[in-house]
Amino acid sequence: MTGPLEGIKVLDISTILAGPLVAQILGDFGAEVIKIEHPTRPDGMRGHGLDKDGHPLWWTMVSRNKRTMTLNLGEEKGAEIFRRLVAEADVVVENFRPGTLERWGLGYDVLSADNPGLILLRVTGFGQTGPYSKRPAFGTLVESMSGFAHLTGPADGPPTLPAFGLADSLAGIAGSSAVSMALLHRTNNGGKGQVIDLDLLSPIMTAVGPGIIYADQLGIDLERSGNRSSNNAPRNLYKTSDGFWLAISTSANSIAERVLRLVGHAEVIDEPWFATGRERAAHADLLDGYVGGWIADRTRDEVVAEFEKAGAAVAPVYKPSELLDDPQVNAIEMVTTVEDEDLGPVRMQNVMWRMGDSPGSIRHTGRAHGADTDEVLAELGCSVDSIEELHRSGVV
Repeated sequence: MTGPLEGIKVLDISTILAGPLVAQILGDFGAEVIKIEHPTRPDGMRGHGLDKDGHPLWWTMVSRNKRTMTLNLGEEKGAEIFRRLVAEADVVVENFRPGTLERWGLGYDVLSADNPGLILLRVTGFGQTGPYSKRPAFGTLVESMSGFAHLTGPADGPPTLPAFGLADSLAGIAGSSAVSMALLHRTNNGGKGQVIDLDLLSPIMTAVGPGIIYADQLGIDLERSGNRSSNNAPRNLYKTSDGFWLAISTSANSIAERVLRLVGHAEVIDEPWFATGRERAAHADLLDGYVGGWIADRTRDEVVAEFEKAGAAVAPVYKPSELLDDPQVNAIEMVTTVEDEDLGPVRMQNVMWRMGDSPGSIRHTGRAHGADTDEVLAELGCSVDSIEELHRSGVV
């Protein structure tokens, strides 16, 4: 068994990151995923990030466990072939502008007439309806709108965007959850499929936290505080004597007490303000001084060892290369090695959670553009001659 979604067929016609990540996660847990790209305009994800000897490394990871085929959905013959594929599928993942599938004659009304159990996940920046629905949108825009950029960065500096696809990644994880719920709903409701309308903004708005309810009920907007938190202190990054950075959080009062005892300032524990994280945050200068001064006199290994002995929470600021050597990461295989036909053995993030009875797996890395086109068409019953004609006409 390849995972709990074995037997589920997914057609991934999305591009760049959020939609492809949904399909990657479904594939990691056993779904058969067919990645469909335009014959001459492949997924832009192939050109994102660094490559090795012409082989895109991010693509190698995010398109793992997917067969790849080319198909021009905007051509009548391409749309016809797509409908034949959909008739045998369980899930379609797309992220075109609202109305694009309908313009090609591939709206949910058409697809569900062929396959009433079809689940169509539609990923857009702002949703299928509303005044922004037709706007082009990328993760950067919703990272700005969500409150994330507003809260990120030094207090006296500008708003800060993440250096990676945060909004897309959150939406991808959320989308895989939504599809799983829809599959369960289909099982419990006579095999009926449905449309899932997933916008990029909603997941990251949720991740940012309670800003919406604060604004609604208190009329306030939290402001940037650098690496500090308005919810607890000490909470910051602290530099060690050997030049490394360590992160400390004291969300639990008991942890805060252990930290202050460890650094030699147990006297503050009896202060009335020490009893809640919010009040400790108001005294962050004092607490950071105590903790930061103690850490600055010690090496990273010394600090980590003392914190572990005291039962206090600490973690190093890692570069990716350091993650590869971390004993916990390796002990539970958060990173795994996969054989790539071009690159040989490559290490990448493993499946995201470990299931006791139906674990996921990485069966292969991302495939070349259209590598499985002929095989998929043959499975549909297309003859060798008809496949050759489809190539000549530019449909595939």
